[in-house]
Parts: sequence; structure tokens; C-alpha cells
Amino acid sequence: MNNELKAQMDGLLEKYTELLFGETNSELKEQVQAWVLYSHIAKSMPPLIQHWNSTYPDAKEEMKHLITDIKNRNEQFRSKK
Repeated sequence: MNNELKAQMDGLLEKYTELLFGETNSELKEQVQAWVLYSHIAKSMPPLIQHWNSTYPDAKEEMKHLITDIKNRNEQFRSKK
């Protein structure tokens, strides 16, 4: 991936994070990136996610907490508008 595309994708991730939470920082962007990747793979290749979940049950639980946290933060942000 060239540097220009990388910078543009980072900008897209930053804006998406800001629209979800009303703020952005590197930790939030990292969490959103993990959630987006996991969600996309879960929809496009469910057997791969099932395999990953069974191979790494601790990571599966951590991902569940991350998804719940993102959902709750987004709901709080939307309720403040």
C-alpha cells in the first residue's frame, strides 16, 4: 500500500471513529479498526471466525467486550445530540 493511500485510509478511520463517538484518539481508532475487521470477516467468512473463536476463546471474549463497549459509547454519544 502506498503512503498516500495509507494516509487516506487513516483519515477515513479517524473520521469514522469521530462520527461514532464524537471524538478520536489512537486507542479509539485501534478499537474501531479491530471491530470493523472482525465484523467484516464474520459476515463474509463465518467459518473463519468460528475457527478463530474456538482457537482463541480469550480473544473472543475480549472482542465481545470491545463490541459491547463500542456500542455503548456510540449510544451515549447519540443520546447527547
